[in-house]
Amino acid sequence: MIPAFLNGRPATADDLRALALANYGHFTSMQVRDGAVQGRALHRQRLEEATLALFGTTLDGDNALKLAAQAMDHAGLRDASVRITVFSTRFDYRDPSRNVVPDVLVTLSPAASAGKPALRVKSYPFVRPLPQYKHVGTFPLFHYRRQALADGYDDALFVDPAGQVVEGSIWNLGLWDGQAIVWPAGPALRGTTERLLRAALDQAGVLQRVATVRLDELGDFRAAFACNASGLQPIVMADAVAWGADTALMAQLDDVLEAAPWASLA
Repeated sequence: MIPAFLNGRPATADDLRALALANYGHFTSMQVRDGAVQGRALHRQRLEEATLALFGTTLDGDNALKLAAQAMDHAGLRDASVRITVFSTRFDYRDPSRNVVPDVLVTLSPAASAGKPALRVKSYPFVRPLPQYKHVGTFPLFHYRRQALADGYDDALFVDPAGQVVEGSIWNLGLWDGQAIVWPAGPALRGTTERLLRAALDQAGVLQRVATVRLDELGDFRAAFACNASGLQPIVMADAVAWGADTALMAQLDDVLEAAPWASLA
């Protein structure tokens, strides 16, 4: 069972009814190790900005992160995958413009394991709505991921109407051209792990750039990888384009990301 806490206390089924029925809110996900998290300020910023945009009210992001730390203490955990979801039990879809007080739901699951298997991805035409927010409208993400599995692949890669790759189902895409890391431009959720990795690569002096990348240009690159809150994962195929698993590149990226500062969740 996944432990769940609403506003600092164990959540009940009644507490979760509003989220399940309205499906309106946003969240952030993170890996916590020994009570610490990377990119704490980025998670705080994401929580506060999305709450103001979706609910018209403010949220103390620091307090939300402290509630997550308290949930881990209550569950007796030092390592975990943590999701903080902001919604409101007072939200009424019949009157969505009414400002409501946000609620903070913390859910805990086992920490992500290292050494994830390589991915083979299939492209689909899709751009997520409101990509600047990590909102709970995840139906199309999981639908296309399911479709990719049915088509014999591991996950879905999204392509915008101009034929440019933008992101994966629940991950950002990085590409290696032999000299620099290339981050596809376009309408995508800019994840905290991508932002952390980009800052760490700058610190390490690794060349990188943001550029439009068409689907038919993927074969020009030497390697690809996915990054999200659970870490980094090599991509070895996109449609008919195949890459070798660049173990040296992935080891370098893992080392660079691990060097990003950790801060107490509390």
